[in-house]
Amino acid sequence: MQPLAQLPVPLLRWYQENARVLPWRSDPTPYHVWLSEIMLQQTRVAAVLDYYRRFLAELPTVEDLAGVEEDRLLKLWQGLGYYNRARNLQKAARQIMEEHGGVFPDTYETIRALCGVGDYTAGAIASIAFGIPVPAVDGNVLRVVSRLTGDERDITKPQTKTAVGEALRRIMPVRAPGDFNQAMMELGATVCLPNGAPLCAQCPARDFCVARLTERTGELPVKAAKKERRVEERTVFLIFRQNRVALRRRAKKGLLAGLWEYPNELSPAPCPVEAVGLEDGPAGKHIFTHIEWRMKSLIVYAGGEELPEGWVWAGREELEGTYAVPNAFRAFQSAVERRLGGEEVWQSSIFDMG
Repeated sequence: MQPLAQLPVPLLRWYQENARVLPWRSDPTPYHVWLSEIMLQQTRVAAVLDYYRRFLAELPTVEDLAGVEEDRLLKLWQGLGYYNRARNLQKAARQIMEEHGGVFPDTYETIRALCGVGDYTAGAIASIAFGIPVPAVDGNVLRVVSRLTGDERDITKPQTKTAVGEALRRIMPVRAPGDFNQAMMELGATVCLPNGAPLCAQCPARDFCVARLTERTGELPVKAAKKERRVEERTVFLIFRQNRVALRRRAKKGLLAGLWEYPNELSPAPCPVEAVGLEDGPAGKHIFTHIEWRMKSLIVYAGGEELPEGWVWAGREELEGTYAVPNAFRAFQSAVERRLGGEEVWQSSIFDMG
């Protein structure tokens, strides 16, 4: 029997005994599963839990999500990164309200048609929330299958992902597709690890895993090398006046689109406002998918109230409750806190460090 065909029974038994208790598993409504899957894209489970609870406390229904102001939506998302996920969530919520009468669609095809929903997310929602036997193939699942079967195809190629999905569809238990998909994800996340040695002794497939039996767990999966990131040297201006700091909104398109930031430019850059005092501030670094920002900062004491068009002065309350400042600037958090709120620890940070 092929390794993949041997997997379902021991995998489901292992999942029943080892699955982490997670809120979206305890209450797998379509909205909850959808929200969790979008939040979990490129984000660890531990980092998502508090965001998930806060988000649902404020926006408990699709209708609430569809109607919330974008600035408030982005503030709820602050710190999770990849902010287009939040915008696409709202676009999809509005689709559900307008095209489905506020009822979450219940077929793979209609779920897949929602804004921001790809093959994996559609498969996860369809199988977990509606019991539809369709695979959900993400990086964890690709890694598990490639090691289990000894597959040497490049998992970054779309045709490999398609082939794995087709293979999983053939062996998926039709009475428990949601559990099967979640078990595959769980196995990849907790046992068949992406970094470091997999925990083969804990794996339900250890007796028939090709990679383990041939001692190739370090070689599989095969994955094309990533392109080298472009490095940008930037100067960040922390501009203060009367317990307020200057923010500007980024352009509506591109990196960190529409979010608020401390003004910054490619180095070297002149101070953008009239200053009565300047001093060196902290340095920071942030890595995006294709770009690395290496940042130095200047602390600027402004000589007047006037700011360029589109900029605002923000005090402690506005930073805590109104303006979403991305994690790219968290290296400057302490410098801002000291000058806006004194040395005391804020009850809730400008940034959520999750």
